[in-house]
Amino acid sequence: MTDAPRRFFIVAGEQSGDVLGAGLIRALTKRYPQARFEGVTGPLMREAGCETRADIEELSLFGISEVIGEIPRLLRLRRRLFERVVENAPDAFIGIDAPAFNTGLEMRVRARGITTVHYVCPTAWAWRQGRTKNIRKAVDLLLAIFPFEEAFFRRFDIPVTFVGHPLANELPLHPDSASARRALELDGDAPLLGLLPGSRRSEVSRLGPVFIETARWLRARHPELRFVAPMATPAVRALFEAQIARAGADMDIRLVDGRSREIMRAADVLLLASGTATLEALLAKTPMVVAYKLSPMNYAIARVFNLIKTEHVSMPNLLAKRALVPECLQQQARVSVIGPEVDRLLESQAARAAQTDAFAGIHQQLALDADERAADAVAQLLEAR
Repeated sequence: MTDAPRRFFIVAGEQSGDVLGAGLIRALTKRYPQARFEGVTGPLMREAGCETRADIEELSLFGISEVIGEIPRLLRLRRRLFERVVENAPDAFIGIDAPAFNTGLEMRVRARGITTVHYVCPTAWAWRQGRTKNIRKAVDLLLAIFPFEEAFFRRFDIPVTFVGHPLANELPLHPDSASARRALELDGDAPLLGLLPGSRRSEVSRLGPVFIETARWLRARHPELRFVAPMATPAVRALFEAQIARAGADMDIRLVDGRSREIMRAADVLLLASGTATLEALLAKTPMVVAYKLSPMNYAIARVFNLIKTEHVSMPNLLAKRALVPECLQQQARVSVIGPEVDRLLESQAARAAQTDAFAGIHQQLALDADERAADAVAQLLEAR
């Protein structure tokens, strides 16, 4: 080991990147007690000891129109960060997620002889596989959080190490449904369906009405069934409330601000939008039906250009490498398809167990202490140089 303190420049995108960055900083500090950290940070990374060169909120953008409007500012930010990295010459540059921002920066930094690591693989395994060419030029090491990513990127001669998923260590292997119901003040005996139509208005605009009508269809068959829906933001809540009012739904759907993980543990079955929530639901060991609808334009583009490269879209099915949970996509995201799938889970203990038994095995596969394994991989990379 060198006697000089190790220096790391870390660029995290999104709040999830702040969580990963903070865990990695703490683990690296165990190995390098005098290490210095700086970069694009959130509150958790700052608390872990990382100096701020820009706030993580500057990279937290959603939607094409929002990103396009911010391109000049983002390019200025990337240029400023590049100049700082070159001037400071850290032992390693670590990009966390945000591949649209980080990959180009990593390419330029690596060209200057600085070791680069990217934490959270870009989803080139799902769509736009051509990105692997730039990824190979951009990184000395990829840190994968899902096991299937390791084999995929090795096909393109990209150095990659599977470290596990931090959330799998954070969430218990055996969740307590009863305590979640008590915390939410929900009936401990009534069957409960969790509705998660998405965390963005665009998702809820397409899935909300279908979920509400599915709830009505299920209530007709299960009068005792109760419904609860976590709302990601005030804007999402306002939209979903308006959809319920327009539908004239003759049932009570309880809306809760946030607390999605508690609701996942409390529910008997979940109906949810495809996305990161499906992984959280898997770790909560709650049976689920997944639905999703792209906008007509985006769906047409995906079909014409054959952009989707995977047989499944939900994380449980990708991890299981089979159709473990029902996926109701595009034209199949309608009451006549979704309703019977949810009904089957409500009615059949065997159907629920078929999912939850597999979920437990996947949870154990992901719970590898990702913070420590990621730090080990970075340290091994540096010590080999």
